[in-house]
Amino acid sequence: MGKTNEFLGWLMRLSVMGLMTLLVAAAPATQPWGPAVMVANLHRDIEYAKVGNESLKLDAYVPKGNGPFPMAIIVHGGGWSGGDKTRDISVLFKPLSDADFVWFSINYRLAPKYPWPACFEDVQTAIRWMKARAATYHGDPKRIALIGESAGGHLVCLAATSGTEDTAVQAVVGFAAPTDMVADTERRGGLSVSAQALIGRKTFDDTARQILHQMSPINYVKPGMPPFLLIHGTADRSVLYQQSINFQAALTSMSIPCQLITIDKGVHGMAKWETLDTSYKARMVAWLTQTLGAAQ
Repeated sequence: MGKTNEFLGWLMRLSVMGLMTLLVAAAPATQPWGPAVMVANLHRDIEYAKVGNESLKLDAYVPKGNGPFPMAIIVHGGGWSGGDKTRDISVLFKPLSDADFVWFSINYRLAPKYPWPACFEDVQTAIRWMKARAATYHGDPKRIALIGESAGGHLVCLAATSGTEDTAVQAVVGFAAPTDMVADTERRGGLSVSAQALIGRKTFDDTARQILHQMSPINYVKPGMPPFLLIHGTADRSVLYQQSINFQAALTSMSIPCQLITIDKGVHGMAKWETLDTSYKARMVAWLTQTLGAAQ
């Protein structure tokens, strides 16, 4: 009987081990951005607003220590109609975490279900939410950066150029940001599929032109805005490199500090730059640290 119980116990332990192996194999990766970011300091799917039945969520990373730490809001791309807070922009999570930034990666309402200006309003809401809760996350509300790629780059540049006191920030990083929507549409010969979904129009008529003009950051450049860092690839065919050159010229004409990091032969999407030049991440962190100051 003793041997039977011993055998049954061994069999049960083997079954449990097998089940655990299956569960581990079926589980998703620790995080889309890898194990280097400490999960203990990561807070997932925090609701920062609710619009109707739509819950707007973000992920937050908080460094060890009391801070106050510099803060960043990260806004993903995806043509204003796709993308997610954990995907392509995830290459920035580790560099910001290693530099002791409190960062928030946000989701926002997407077109065509939610046309313009829903996505822009969500970015503004996220800024206000973060400022109001800075102390909770050991962040410094007077040292805030906006970071966005592509459509997200457009949104953060517009938030900074058209910001008010409650949405003011101290630094902006735009990756391949379309900052002149009219010029982009003209070079395409008409509204892109993404632009059509965003503004709910098919034809590049006077009304569409007016809407695109109003949502273009380049048209709101004025003295007193925060410093900008633009990062763009020369082989980008989705958002032309010239967009960043023109935006930098507009900013510097108003004595606004603006640095442009060029990724030689870089196409659209920073995730595709890993085989070309990864130094942009360290250069971005160095610029942010110089602009905002290191963790205190």
